[in-house]
Amino acid sequence: MSTRRDFIRTSAGVGASAALGVFPKSLHGAPHVVIRRVTPTCVASANGLGAAARAIQELADGASTIEAVVRGVNLVEEDPTDTSVGFGGLPNADGVVQLDSSLMHGPTRGAGAVGAIEGIKRPSLVALDVMRYTDHHLLVGEGAQRFAVSMGHKVEDLMTEESRRRWVEWRAQRDESDFYLTPDQTGERIGRMRAPEDFGGDPRVDSHDGYRPQGTINCDIVDSNGDISSVTTTSGMAYKVPGRVGDSPIIGAGQYCDNDVGAAGSTGRGEAVIKTCGSHTVVEMMRSGMHPTDACLEALRRIVHVTVEPRLQDAQGRPNFGVNYYAVNKKGEFGGAALFAGARFAVSVAGNSRLEDSAYLFERSQ
Repeated sequence: MSTRRDFIRTSAGVGASAALGVFPKSLHGAPHVVIRRVTPTCVASANGLGAAARAIQELADGASTIEAVVRGVNLVEEDPTDTSVGFGGLPNADGVVQLDSSLMHGPTRGAGAVGAIEGIKRPSLVALDVMRYTDHHLLVGEGAQRFAVSMGHKVEDLMTEESRRRWVEWRAQRDESDFYLTPDQTGERIGRMRAPEDFGGDPRVDSHDGYRPQGTINCDIVDSNGDISSVTTTSGMAYKVPGRVGDSPIIGAGQYCDNDVGAAGSTGRGEAVIKTCGSHTVVEMMRSGMHPTDACLEALRRIVHVTVEPRLQDAQGRPNFGVNYYAVNKKGEFGGAALFAGARFAVSVAGNSRLEDSAYLFERSQ
């Protein structure tokens, strides 16, 4: 049996050997720690091609990752022709534009979000203020607007002639059951799905059945040091029940970022993303070693698994709505995936900005 004196003598010997550069046998051949530089990479939803390009340029100009992605999505928030985000976004059932946004900054583990905020064109900037200047992560409704005004943001009319026209057309054709469910005789809850043409809209590229015109922009970035940030911003599902909040302002649903792993975000039916903690799931799959594309596909499979309501299934038992995921990891690998074929996503790498086809689970019905 070893004595305390023997232990001290042995420990001292190991310490001296290490000081002289002679390591214990178990450490011989251990790899040197190598700090690799990452090629700055930004991924975004298909409507974010310009946003991704701008975010990469902002990085090159010295912006932090969170500043870069926010400035990128500001382009879309300010664009009146994108009716799913910010200014010009389609309103709720009462004709009021209510916006949602959330973001996360990887290096500081910071997060901020706003939900159902009215009259503020760039809600992502308010979410950034929530992260920087409050002890909270999420402000909603009237309180979010008051906070925004206190931070210098201007309250504006967010409706455009086009968005107002489309809302008026929808209102003239509206069905009082829109977004409400009625128990049938078996106690099963049912609802009627309507195509976008029923309320003056056009099917979105990223939706399967077009439950409503829907969009959103998600943007995720990694810089040369491997630092990561993410942001999602939206006007939400068109003609929604006033006060409805989707996945976009929910941290872990509409976007999630872990600086040790990567970032992910979503577009499409927020209710499906919320109940599967979608973006958090993608990041956790990447943590386990999955490529971003495979991680996105796994999160989509979970949506399929929990979509059991007949009203949310097509004739083949598949979801009758669309969801897309986008992701980038700490090494700069990226990917995107959708429930149905035909979706695309934006990527900007080393000054090359382009749209790529998303991986998918199902072919579209003919």
